[in-house]
Amino acid sequence: MADRPRLTPAIADVRRAVRAFLPASAEPAPLVLVALSGGPDSLALAAATAFEAPRAGLRAGAVIVDHGLQDGSAEIAERAASQAAGLGLDPVQVVRVEVSAQGEGVEAAARAARYAALDAAAEELGAVAVLLGHTLDDQAETVLLGLARGSGAASLQGMAPRNGRYLRPLLGIRRATTVQACADAGLRPWADPHNADPRYARVRARRTVLPVLESELGPGVAEALARTAEQLREDAEALDAFADEVAEDVAELEEAGVSLGVTALAANPAALRQRIIRLVAASEFHVSLTRSQTLAVARLVTDWHGQGP
Repeated sequence: MADRPRLTPAIADVRRAVRAFLPASAEPAPLVLVALSGGPDSLALAAATAFEAPRAGLRAGAVIVDHGLQDGSAEIAERAASQAAGLGLDPVQVVRVEVSAQGEGVEAAARAARYAALDAAAEELGAVAVLLGHTLDDQAETVLLGLARGSGAASLQGMAPRNGRYLRPLLGIRRATTVQACADAGLRPWADPHNADPRYARVRARRTVLPVLESELGPGVAEALARTAEQLREDAEALDAFADEVAEDVAELEEAGVSLGVTALAANPAALRQRIIRLVAASEFHVSLTRSQTLAVARLVTDWHGQGP
């Protein structure tokens, strides 16, 4: 076990954030896992979890996913595992995954492989939660990219603080704080070269677009984007709940499937109407409609003029 670091504001902020997210204790002590890359965000998260989990009656371990996307990735993963063990995390598991996509698609492929590996590790080890190191800066970048792509509320609400077994305690913490927490604790994080590669849209948003916005519009842009995500998530959850209730009233089971009454659909606001259409399509036909497809169906209700099928 490493010597206990001097408590500093940065370390205290990260610990406080983790403490608020840890699940309730039980007998025997449940296991929580930290998804550790070795970077400053996940390393600060691991250190805070190693400190807070035992005080909450929990066991804490770590999973390091080696994507094999760069030279020396195995050594980087082993170094992260050694840091986790030095913090007192146990068990510590290193998982190697295969990522076949290239270019911009590699991010999505790596993400899918990573979450599959984390799910498998959580099942194998019996973990009740997996803690992820996404920060407020990550949330702001997600919202900004969603805005640029014209995405709907599902994208603009960013990453959920809680999503099943996955917890994101640091969504209210700036990246500068995690970097400082590592420095204060004497931890040496790994700098992922992909985080500086301008081929990736997220890197361009982080290193170019957000700094320009901060420079031209004033400080606080990242915090404002994160607040936007939180407010949109609240609104989307409420609208989804309303859509579920209304769908039960307006949908009727037929021999060939489900029918939706035109009059009932037309009486609802567009946001609810479109949600009901997507909900029925997903539940009955197991397809996810794009916005253009959803609007085409909605026009059969709001703008009928003899369209074909």
